[in-house]
Amino acid sequence: MNTLQRPFVRKEGVNWTSVIAFSIFHAGAVAALFFFTWPAFFAFLAFYWISLSFGIGMGYHRLLTHRSYKVPKAIEYFLAVCGSLALEGGPISWVATHRVHHQFSDKEGDPHTPRDGKWWSHIVWMLTGEASNSSSEDCARYAPDLCRDRFHVLLSKYHYVPLALSGVLLLALGGLPFLLWGMFMRVTLGYHATWMVNSLTHFQGSRRFATRDDSRNHGLVAFLTFGEGWHNNHHAHPTSARHGLAWWELDITWISIWTLRQLGIARGVRVASLPARSGE
Repeated sequence: MNTLQRPFVRKEGVNWTSVIAFSIFHAGAVAALFFFTWPAFFAFLAFYWISLSFGIGMGYHRLLTHRSYKVPKAIEYFLAVCGSLALEGGPISWVATHRVHHQFSDKEGDPHTPRDGKWWSHIVWMLTGEASNSSSEDCARYAPDLCRDRFHVLLSKYHYVPLALSGVLLLALGGLPFLLWGMFMRVTLGYHATWMVNSLTHFQGSRRFATRDDSRNHGLVAFLTFGEGWHNNHHAHPTSARHGLAWWELDITWISIWTLRQLGIARGVRVASLPARSGE
């Protein structure tokens, strides 16, 4: 992380790419309510798990951003593709933004701290500035390892393609209900679940560790994000592949990583532990 020399400079102007995309997907989520079927709901659950747990949690966050474990490149690339299904941008811009968040968490330069406003941290920060929320210069500075990988560069450039292909597949399998629930509702709820990690877990919840930021553990956010809501644990131990450190802190993404470790697929898995005095 010694490549992080300075914080992002906040950009001016409306980010019309984000405004239009968010508006379309929120409208599609509302429309999905009028086309409910149980098969479509199960498609929603399956893609929600794939995109947020395999993609964002295992892939973009714990593997690519923090390198808390290692897997063969084929699996790394698969997880990155799963992450692109969340429509949160390509891996390079996502990783760069998150690394600078840790570098300047809840200080000047943090892209999405609630200290600049709760709604700013939840969504407004993405509605201004660059279309990808980070310039090529920012990405080169904060994610040089990914910028050297041709696959991640290509996926970052065309990150919307896997989602578009999944939409075609859903439409072919189950028509409009599958498309509305498996893509529009799923992406929209995935957005707000992820955004709550940026916003809610920095001003509401419990603090086990005295970190230098406002990070908190929030059970509901952890449930919705497969373990990402144990945010105070994460900020105290950012390179730990396990975020739910107490036995009762459910961390579905960690269970998946643990399974890969048991199968001999995941290596170099870093795991933090609770301090002995906690008694948990």
